[in-house]
Amino acid sequence: MKSVLSYTLTYPVIRHATALILFQLVFASSSLGQTQNDKAVLVDGFRIIEWTDLMPKDDLDALMNPPEWLNDIEDGSMEDQITSQIQGAIAQANDSRYQQALISTRIVSEFDGQKIRLPGFIVPLEFGDDQTITRFFLVPYFGACIHVPPPPPNQIIYAEYDNGFKLEVLYDPFWLSGTLSTKLIENDMATAAYTIKVDRIEPYTEK
Repeated sequence: MKSVLSYTLTYPVIRHATALILFQLVFASSSLGQTQNDKAVLVDGFRIIEWTDLMPKDDLDALMNPPEWLNDIEDGSMEDQITSQIQGAIAQANDSRYQQALISTRIVSEFDGQKIRLPGFIVPLEFGDDQTITRFFLVPYFGACIHVPPPPPNQIIYAEYDNGFKLEVLYDPFWLSGTLSTKLIENDMATAAYTIKVDRIEPYTEK
């Protein structure tokens, strides 16, 4: 299994916001867990999954086949020109299957109530009295919901960890083990189509 960082730290700069989401999502997901066709792997009773397992196949297919207007962003454009182009392109594609997949809250119902194990990055939301993190988003690539546009909601997990933990460095990935549910959570920062009740958090390793 390749490190989750092997893709998120080496991708080229992509100018269009929706293209950036697609590139990060697909390559981050390809480094996590195993494919849907593989036999399930259990670790201490938790099923290892990858991020794209949480996305309905037709949503993933739509993201893997972006519209041609994504290629219309010119190299060397000024920031205000890029913003204008992005807004125009999104407006043109507002009803497209691709655009729908970028904001999809559709889930894979079979994961409701399953004990899963998944690696990702932490976006803190709530802290306990001792400044430990008790509520957070788990996302497939570093900077999601903070520095770059958020992934689709079905690629964001709202996590509840009553024991709390201290996060020293935001760009450190972690393994989360817990019980997943298909409960939608809306937050000012992002919307998550899944919720996990966390049993265990461990620093990410390739094993």
